[in-house]
Amino acid sequence: MNILIVAERFWPEVGAAPTRLKNMAQGLKEQGHHVEVLTSLPNYPKGRIYDGYRHKIAKHETHNGVEVFRFWVYATISKSPIARILGMFSFAFFIWGFIFRIRRICKYNLVIIQTPTLVSAASAMVLFKKVFRKRCVLNVSDIWPTTAVDMGAMREGSASYRFMAALERFLYRNSHAIIGQSNEILNHVAGFAEKPEKRFLYRNLHVEQNISMPCQRRGRLKIVFCGMLGVAQDVAGLIQHVPFREMNVEFHVLGGGKQLEEIKDYIAEHPDCNVFAHGFVPKEQIPQWMENYDVAIIPLATRIRGAVPSKLYDTLPYGLPILFCGGGEGAEFVASHEVGLTCQPGDYEAIRQCIETLRDMPEDAFRRMSANSIKVAKTELNFQLQMKACGEFLETL
Repeated sequence: MNILIVAERFWPEVGAAPTRLKNMAQGLKEQGHHVEVLTSLPNYPKGRIYDGYRHKIAKHETHNGVEVFRFWVYATISKSPIARILGMFSFAFFIWGFIFRIRRICKYNLVIIQTPTLVSAASAMVLFKKVFRKRCVLNVSDIWPTTAVDMGAMREGSASYRFMAALERFLYRNSHAIIGQSNEILNHVAGFAEKPEKRFLYRNLHVEQNISMPCQRRGRLKIVFCGMLGVAQDVAGLIQHVPFREMNVEFHVLGGGKQLEEIKDYIAEHPDCNVFAHGFVPKEQIPQWMENYDVAIIPLATRIRGAVPSKLYDTLPYGLPILFCGGGEGAEFVASHEVGLTCQPGDYEAIRQCIETLRDMPEDAFRRMSANSIKVAKTELNFQLQMKACGEFLETL
């Protein structure tokens, strides 16, 4: 098949969605499909167009045999409503520049459209389904605007909410099939879609896993967070409310983002807090770093319906027991597979109790939890098996 993937975020940008879509494109190509990508000029997470892409309206390039077509976007991380609206609508507008490649568009058998963002996804749906009558599959990472309400970024019932909800209904009802990153997303979409049976669960798995041996604690318990430091995780709030030094526990932070400077400032003001911020770590070095720690923490600032943090799947192959600070499907996964402990997001007293439980846990129970993590990574989180199933699903559409 000839497949086009439309997404505002794509490689070389960092984060769950760009990584997932890059892996999907490459996986479909390796199955014999011809895959192309329509995306924006890379700018995330700093809100600035990357070097090599600046001062361009469009750019055509090839990455590992996948052709990538990029269009200009108003790059910003500003909280200004005007700036955010410009950023939201710019790619949705410039995506129509692809309309001049009519002969290329006519060859596509399938168009996979990423959402969020809803505005650019709706623009792509109009272009490819309404104008060119292509079969469009919606790849749903988060169930906006519900996610925006859960994060406190939007008020339910507001004008912006009603606008986004209308776009959501339009996308679900016009998609030929749905790919979702969690079962909760698929169940949510089933209430809207005309063909709810055409759904596929596609977890955010890595192409290559660095499977470790079961770990054991070595002296003082060392907890690690590895990922983007944004408001959704609120690692800054975690270090301010959990007394790591008092518990004789170390907390190591790997990664960058909006809260990195705030975390560094806190550490500078509290040098004996037992918190260490290491900044960004190159992807190829992460396995070596993870060998130094005993437990991985995956915090959420609030319960986000439909969301299962990709860090959960990223971390399990390292054999680290998980402290999952969130509810929903992620917490159910951790509890049912016995790979760690769970508590509600923002409940710092419960987080403290869980840390103390892990610190004082008998060694055989700790190692059993670690072994369960590795077993799940090997059996249920195999990217090649998932990709094979995804390809077969798409071929039936």
